[in-house]
Amino acid sequence: MIDFVGQLILLAVALASNFLSAMAGGGAGLLQLPALIFLGLPFATALATHKIATVALGVGASLKHGKEGHLEIQFALFILACGLPGVILGARTVLGLPEDLARIALGALTIGLGIYSILKKNLGQTWQPRNRDLRGMMLGGVWVFCLGFLNGSLTSGTGLFVTLLLIGWFGLDYKRATAYTMILVGLFWNGAGALTLALLTPPQWSWLPMLVLGSLIGGYCGAHLAIKKGNPLIKRVFEVVTILSGISLITTVLR
Repeated sequence: MIDFVGQLILLAVALASNFLSAMAGGGAGLLQLPALIFLGLPFATALATHKIATVALGVGASLKHGKEGHLEIQFALFILACGLPGVILGARTVLGLPEDLARIALGALTIGLGIYSILKKNLGQTWQPRNRDLRGMMLGGVWVFCLGFLNGSLTSGTGLFVTLLLIGWFGLDYKRATAYTMILVGLFWNGAGALTLALLTPPQWSWLPMLVLGSLIGGYCGAHLAIKKGNPLIKRVFEVVTILSGISLITTVLR
């Protein structure tokens, strides 16, 4: 159990992490997962609890992005079909894998994403669809499957990789890419991962109401601000969140 102050801390952490995640297109685990561990949950329990809570992020962001009509249904179904098997496979393997080296590597790559975006001044500022032929879709599908596996197994920051893949490979702008990530990754990928993990290890149910509430509100408000301010602000938030997320991943291993 956790006292009233602890419940308020959970709400504040969920609001902040999911607000930033909805703006950047991923990275809710930057604050939320370490906070759950710091508050006393074992890693496996914290992971299952975090996964379930982040489904609410997808719901909150979807309520806002769904009104904008940014998703192409066939392309969205393709991302789901390629990513969901990877998510389920990753979630089934995570609890038995040594992950320190993987977290350091993922952290370094995540920092690299932020630096790459900083150096590419015009990245994701315009919508220029590409690689929609058979070869482009097949290669992109393989990358989506791999990112799904990472999403199921390593949990923190993988949505940011999906956002940049949609921009760099498929030519989406930041606004459209974050919409896909929040709806497909936040809602469906995380939903599949949460269900798989919940069957393998029980979450901390008593902590979930505040986490879910914070995720819903934070996700909706973050998506609202991202849509209102557009690609330049989303790009800057993406760069900050990726670099901080990468540093967080590395320091949790090295400390």
